[in-house]
Amino acid sequence: MNRLRRLLTASIAIAAMGVVSPAFADTKGKIYYMVPTLLDEFQTESVNAITKFMDDVGYEVVTLNADNKTDLQQSQMNDTILQKPSAIILAAVDFNALAPSIDKARAAGIPVMIFDRQITSTPSDLTSVAGTIEIGQVAAGEIQRLLKEKNGAVKGKVLQVLGDPADPYSLDIQKGFEDKMKEFPGVQIISLPAMQWEASNAGTIVSDQMVANPDIDLIFLHAAHLSVAAVAALEAKGKKPGDVMMISSNGAPVGLDLIRKGWLNVEVEQPLYAQAAALAMFADKVVNKQEIKPGNYNVLGLDSVMTIEKWGPNIKIPGAAITKENVDEPRFWGNLKAPADKIMPVQ
Repeated sequence: MNRLRRLLTASIAIAAMGVVSPAFADTKGKIYYMVPTLLDEFQTESVNAITKFMDDVGYEVVTLNADNKTDLQQSQMNDTILQKPSAIILAAVDFNALAPSIDKARAAGIPVMIFDRQITSTPSDLTSVAGTIEIGQVAAGEIQRLLKEKNGAVKGKVLQVLGDPADPYSLDIQKGFEDKMKEFPGVQIISLPAMQWEASNAGTIVSDQMVANPDIDLIFLHAAHLSVAAVAALEAKGKKPGDVMMISSNGAPVGLDLIRKGWLNVEVEQPLYAQAAALAMFADKVVNKQEIKPGNYNVLGLDSVMTIEKWGPNIKIPGAAITKENVDEPRFWGNLKAPADKIMPVQ
């Protein structure tokens, strides 16, 4: 009875630490994934993807949820360092506040991989991020196509609804988009930010602009959840699917649903699955402190670029355009079906 009680107590303690991969035996070691929150689908699916892909290459994953609290994530990092895992994957709640924790882990001989939320202020062992400027460029290419199909040339009026202007994610998308649109002076771009990424702010922007500029040809929103509010605003104006062309970015399930319903023409995906797969591809090199070479790598079919930056190896993965023709393909994370193909380590 005492032995059973001890086993139960140990099991409860392990479960309390976070979400644990089912692969317990014959692993190369544990990798702790510090997820910033589990309140949105991108984050919850990142847990599934990282767990699956790391299992492919032989690692057990333990996930700790910081509930969007910087102090909690700092405490989790300190506790994790004491566990001496094979590596840590960090998606930081606060980019700057977690830098000392990265330094502390690496000083203890524990490599740190950065997922999605790029940290450039201190060195790490691998960073896997979306090509956000490239997302803007892909969106621009799709917008050029749609305007030409509608107006016979790349001309017209585009309303661009940014996320919060303090967020580099949105600013990079804006830069990529506007740089690629410069050669088309016949396109008027109206850019307004949805502060704090609040969907209601995006809805207000769309509602007001449809009054001020009723001839808007296309609305480009920097996140799928903003598109939901935009659709509500258009419906309130008596618009139907297809009356105003729309594009958004990040690839969330709501964006894919709006494509199926005819409201969205294109969703430019943030490549969650490929970002997670890249971590697994290079996990052995990171854990064993082997050189990661710069160059081009194919990650789940996406041509990705590894560079060596001042903060360490950095792989940038482009997004892909999702349309009504390919919306149901499982490679897009918004369908919540992680690819079944087994990830192989980079040699």
